[in-house]
Amino acid sequence: MKSSSLMKKLILLLGILVSLTAAHVVFGQTTGVITYEIKVNLHRRLPPERADMKGMIPEFRTTKEQLFFNEIESLYKPLIEDEEEEMGGGGMRMVIRQPNNELYLDQTSGKILSKQEFMGKNYLIEDSVKVSPWKFGTEIKTIQGYECRQAYYTDSVQMNMNGNPVTEKREITAWFTDKIRPFLGPERFNTLPGAVLAVDINGGERVLVAKTIEMRELKKNELKMPASGTKTTQEEYRKMVEEQMKQMGGRGMIIRN
Repeated sequence: MKSSSLMKKLILLLGILVSLTAAHVVFGQTTGVITYEIKVNLHRRLPPERADMKGMIPEFRTTKEQLFFNEIESLYKPLIEDEEEEMGGGGMRMVIRQPNNELYLDQTSGKILSKQEFMGKNYLIEDSVKVSPWKFGTEIKTIQGYECRQAYYTDSVQMNMNGNPVTEKREITAWFTDKIRPFLGPERFNTLPGAVLAVDINGGERVLVAKTIEMRELKKNELKMPASGTKTTQEEYRKMVEEQMKQMGGRGMIIRN
């Protein structure tokens, strides 16, 4: 009798272990940090009337950002290194400082909290996840040892050009793996059934690629919700940025729809 009861318990325990293993395979690894390299073609982003500035600025700017994640949360933020001093035309040097923006996502509620640095101040903006109209391609690419599938879509962004809002189309191509947990990726590219390891915008105008992937337990305070900043809405923040850009008479700020 005791032997039969023990056998039932062993079978039940084995079933639980098999279920957990299967869930891990289906949903992928769930805790770690991915470091992305972001390469922007500065020359392609210059308006035609400012083409003469190509000799004054470097063609590309490269930065790094990190995505910390666990089973239900993620935090995307810049990897703050020494301020880069870049060489322009005529021996001119420029110091480019990377804004300390952060994007926190709670997967269970679908809520996003972003910290945006603008004009020397921090703002906290609450938003919700918006599913992009992804289409799936047939190409396969290996990134950092992970086999990735292709997905793509077209959207639009609003830019401020000489004080006036201008809408520009973007061609987005992403590569994702199902070996790391789903709905994970840099910036807002986080609505695919896997982790996004690379994104190409407008055929090389802006490229994000995972350079290191560490599957590990997170350290204390590596992933925490942004808390410092003035709370505002997406609409209020958009209006404020547009007004400031009009006063400055510049292009510069991208506002996503």
